[in-house]
Amino acid sequence: METTALAVAVVALLLALLGLWRGRPRKGEGVEALPEDVHGLRQEVAALRAEAKDALRHLAVVRYDAFGDMGGHLSWSLAVLDDGGHGVVLTSIHGRSEARTYAKSITGWSCEQQLSPEELEAIEHARP
Repeated sequence: METTALAVAVVALLLALLGLWRGRPRKGEGVEALPEDVHGLRQEVAALRAEAKDALRHLAVVRYDAFGDMGGHLSWSLAVLDDGGHGVVLTSIHGRSEARTYAKSITGWSCEQQLSPEELEAIEHARP
């Protein structure tokens, strides 16, 4: 009885190995052998990846006290950048009686205008 069970198990193993061997791609059957709809999906994924490079998807906020006599971290700098480091840094400085907001254009992770330490920190935190 045990011999029969062992023989059946060996035959099943051999059949499974034969199925794996037959199912693997042969020479010349790599990506080219995929169905046409899979090629279409690969092209769509490549197009989506190319579009995503320009998306403003790297964000970072730095909150701080702009003036020593005020607390609560009401001032902030926000970096909004794409994969290439192009985008904008928005800064809002809050005082006792007013708030000012600034926008600075960022190109290649740097800016033509002088950046505050908090703006530089926001850009560094947004960098992937």
